[in-house]
Amino acid sequence: MEMGLTNKTALVTGSTKGIGKAIALELAKEGVNVLINGRHDEEVEKVVNEIKSKFPTTSPQNAAADIVDKEQRENLFKEHPYIDILVNNMGIYEIMQYEDVDDEVWETYFRTNVLAANGLSKFYLPKMLNNEFGRIIFIASEEAVMPSGQMPQYCMTKSMLLSLSKSLSKLTVGKGVTVNTIMPGPTLSENVHQIIDGMYNRKDMTFSEKEKDFMTSNLPQSEIQRFIRPTEIGRLTTFLCSPYASAFKGSPIRMDGGLIPTIF
Repeated sequence: MEMGLTNKTALVTGSTKGIGKAIALELAKEGVNVLINGRHDEEVEKVVNEIKSKFPTTSPQNAAADIVDKEQRENLFKEHPYIDILVNNMGIYEIMQYEDVDDEVWETYFRTNVLAANGLSKFYLPKMLNNEFGRIIFIASEEAVMPSGQMPQYCMTKSMLLSLSKSLSKLTVGKGVTVNTIMPGPTLSENVHQIIDGMYNRKDMTFSEKEKDFMTSNLPQSEIQRFIRPTEIGRLTTFLCSPYASAFKGSPIRMDGGLIPTIF
């Protein structure tokens, strides 16, 4: 399906691996010129070259920066002052007991998962409104509405993104700009793949068998009984970035594999 995104420019934060990279690749497949972001220049450049090779009609660019750092964000704005699409994907997570989450950890998660995305949105949203077109997408989690209790510091930030997205959407009334949030369920990132592999010592088990056993034992409420693939999230994100998704405004979009048991 032609998505009407050819020659649009997108900044995807945290796009050197996992969900972010999958989103970048899917956007590039639709002719988008993607700005690849990560903290390490060599990792960013590697993905830029990969996209150039796979989608030679696009112009991916290196947007290496630690976007948590305000000064580095400002330098990023100077290098790339205009974009059509902002995907706030970058974030951190770790399983932690509540009693171990001190004030410094709370502040680190807030600065990383919320303030960095807010800083980018605050800079680019007014320009999108002036141009009468733009897309801002926050990547949250099913933990935003169904906290497991295993990482309260992470859940707090993902819930905040839902509120921030809705608040920013209110500023887009009558404009061709949308702000939405995607809430993926458990996703097979590189780290998750390694964790699942490491949990099973049996060499005669395929990864599919390990995955099925893990889901049955740990996430029986999942209706797909597998991890979501990053590419699936990339495809959904690409659709939401397209002109065909103009009626999605301030929407929390669940892609949790049926994990969330409620209607809303």
